[in-house]
Amino acid sequence: MSDPSEPTDNASCLCGSGEQLVACCGRFLDQGTPAETAEQLMRSRFSAYSLKRVDYLIETTHPDSRTPGTRRVIETNIERVTWTSLKILSARQGLARDKIGKVEFAAEYQTQGESHSHHEHSRFRRFEGKWKYFDDQG
Repeated sequence: MSDPSEPTDNASCLCGSGEQLVACCGRFLDQGTPAETAEQLMRSRFSAYSLKRVDYLIETTHPDSRTPGTRRVIETNIERVTWTSLKILSARQGLARDKIGKVEFAAEYQTQGESHSHHEHSRFRRFEGKWKYFDDQG
């Protein structure tokens, strides 16, 4: 039996691309396809936060950025926050042949019944050939 909190295959992707979830971030989250660009990874991580996919978030965080408390921090925050929308503002480098990338985004979320905004300049780096989130110091 499927989880009623999980979107259906024909649902719109949570990242705001306008595509179906299965054709967009679902291929990264559920099928294990690696993101080809830093922006794709950013979008899939937003969807992972929305769907509370902690393992995916850990896996797509660069090992040099993980700390012993990374999982606990993600698990705690993921239960407190409901992410509602994502807007990519810019993406530099981060293409299939690049080794680093930067993605600027704005996201909306709710916590304790209140709406909030988050603006970030994320940096991404390749690790063993795959894009990984590095930090928000971009």
